[in-house]
Amino acid sequence: MSMDMTTVGDTGLLDTLQHEVALFARRAEQTRLGGVGQVRNSMDRAAYLLLNRLDKEGPMGVKALAASMGIDSSTVTRQVAPLVDTGLVKRTSHPEDGRAVVLQLSPRGQSRLDEVRSSRRQLMAELTHDWAPEEREAFCSLLTRFNSALSSRMATTGGAAGEQPAS
Repeated sequence: MSMDMTTVGDTGLLDTLQHEVALFARRAEQTRLGGVGQVRNSMDRAAYLLLNRLDKEGPMGVKALAASMGIDSSTVTRQVAPLVDTGLVKRTSHPEDGRAVVLQLSPRGQSRLDEVRSSRRQLMAELTHDWAPEEREAFCSLLTRFNSALSSRMATTGGAAGEQPAS
């Protein structure tokens, strides 16, 4: 589905939107939105997203984890290796098929994830301290909607989908 952006609305507004998204992406990557305190920038984005997904959805195989995140299995395998090496993720045999591997958050991984989440939550509170609760809710809703639209577009165009919105 192709749209002529000049008919969608004000091109100036769309130019501002694309610029602000690009700026946000750069700043987010520079800071990794890592939080505050001692754990600031102490977990990369890939690790955070993988640990978060395992926490929310429970133990699963590489293929299921890749599918739930909208990324390639080889990418998950590569990204999870250091998490296993550092004891944040455990590899176990599937209970019904001993040949299959199941990934699961270790107690150490859960603790580390909780620590990083808390730090990032504190950062979000600081960045939006002067926002009304309704503004925070509206921003979260619109950002979730934007990420969903981007993920859907990437899935239909065959591009790398990146991270699906957290549920």
